[in-house]
Amino acid sequence: MTLARIIVALTALVFIGYGAAFVVAPAQLSQWVTGTTSLTTSALIDMRATYGGMSIAVGVLLLLLSRSDPRPGLVGVLVAMLCMAVTRTWGILIDGAGNNFMYVYLVLELVVALTAGALIAWSGRNSP
Repeated sequence: MTLARIIVALTALVFIGYGAAFVVAPAQLSQWVTGTTSLTTSALIDMRATYGGMSIAVGVLLLLLSRSDPRPGLVGVLVAMLCMAVTRTWGILIDGAGNNFMYVYLVLELVVALTAGALIAWSGRNSP
C-alpha cells in the first residue's frame, strides 16, 4: 500500500472512530473535548447526527476512495482538513483562545492537509 493510500485510509478510520464515539457517548465526548455539553435531547440528537453521522459518512467515503487511485481520496482529505483548520482558526480569532484540544486538532489538521497536498503534488509530477 502506498503512502498516499495509507494517509487516506488512516484519515478515514479517524473520522469513523470519532464519529462512532459521538454516536455512542455525545455528552461525554463533548465534555472531554470542549469542556462543556448541552444535555437537552435535541442537542444530543444533533451531536450524534452531526459529529457522529457526518464524521462516519466522511470516513466511509474516504475509505472507499482509498481502495483505488488515491488522488481523489487525497483531495478529499485535503479539502476536509483545510476546511476544519480554517474554520477552527476563524473560531479562535472570533471567539478567543480555546482549550488545548483546539490547538492539537488545528496542528493535526494542518499536518495532514500539508501531507495530502504534498502527496497530490508529488503524484501529479509522477503520473503518466
